[in-house]
Amino acid sequence: MTTTSSSLRRRSLLAALAVGPAAGAALATAPSAAASGGGPGLAVRGADLSFLLQSEAAGARYRDRGGRPRPVEHLLRAHGANWVRLRVWVDPPAGYSDVASTVELARRAKRAGMRVLIDFHYSDFWADPAHQRTPAAWAGQDLATLARTVRAHTCETLRAIAAGGGRVDMVQVGNEVTAGMLWPLGQVYRPGQPDDWAGFTTLLKAGIAGVRDVHRRREDVPVMVHVDRGGDDGGSRWFYDHVLAEGVDLDVIGLSYYPFWHGSLDDLQANLDDLATRYGKDLVLVETAYPWTLENGDDLENLIARIGQLPDADRFPPTPQGQAAYFEALREVLLAVPDRRCLGFFAWEPAWLPGVGWEPGAGNPNDNLTMFDHDGRALPSLAAFRPAR
Repeated sequence: MTTTSSSLRRRSLLAALAVGPAAGAALATAPSAAASGGGPGLAVRGADLSFLLQSEAAGARYRDRGGRPRPVEHLLRAHGANWVRLRVWVDPPAGYSDVASTVELARRAKRAGMRVLIDFHYSDFWADPAHQRTPAAWAGQDLATLARTVRAHTCETLRAIAAGGGRVDMVQVGNEVTAGMLWPLGQVYRPGQPDDWAGFTTLLKAGIAGVRDVHRRREDVPVMVHVDRGGDDGGSRWFYDHVLAEGVDLDVIGLSYYPFWHGSLDDLQANLDDLATRYGKDLVLVETAYPWTLENGDDLENLIARIGQLPDADRFPPTPQGQAAYFEALREVLLAVPDRRCLGFFAWEPAWLPGVGWEPGAGNPNDNLTMFDHDGRALPSLAAFRPAR
């Protein structure tokens, strides 16, 4: 849309998404996106740090090459990162992304001068397109009751984070909800049955209502709806056409893009360009990563272990320099989206070093997708967090 009201709303949203002030300064005086030096292009340059407390407890230490160990959020901030993304599970295994750890990490992000995106999974553990399990404590509820539970959980969690000193700046309602969430009531696709968008979007709207119970002004806390279709324009359109037709009032389109699963950078560019013009909404690449090696850092085989898994391996070999080149090319793709509709990106778990498993007792299948080597030394790809000029 090109009306004056939509233009004003977009400027307000960009201001809300801008980088916060330097560590120790009052967040209430945060500058606009333009004043921060990034402008509308790459106003969001973030990292998912949900495993950070566990990694530190396991002995991980982070440093620039040749430097002394520093908290990773301060290292990222020094390289230009301005957002932290944190997932929340309902009743996870001990130490895994519960509300208390999220409050602590959100508070640390704020102290480092960074903004916070909260990623509600609405599950006791991992939620993705193939796994959207209803929390055990919520099992057996009918749709109306489950919707009320989702709204209350969202509201209570956001209030707890604010009370702990980590007030949020954006909320993601559901994680990679391509096939719905809170199965079976919120499951879109079932074998031999018609697609069920009504159940899913009832729960999605309940989560959004929970956000608005705490943060009424969308300019202050935009709501994101996130799918895993970064390189799939047809799949992205199919999803957002249905969700918007059901009246879901979202502010930001969130996409995962991992080139080894979601296609080439050309595929990503085509999708972002189409979504930006089709829906007139801002976009954020909310998960991305690339290998800096094919070597394994622990006893669990890595998900990305062969060069044949990389669609652009000739341009971006799995080396520290190749990883940095990937992120540089990614920045150019995002900056080229029409009307600067793509606000930026989050690197997924760039500090998840060997020593913490994806589940208790397991290893780390992503230890070659970090932006620090296995000893915690910064890799050249951290330059990707610098503001656009």
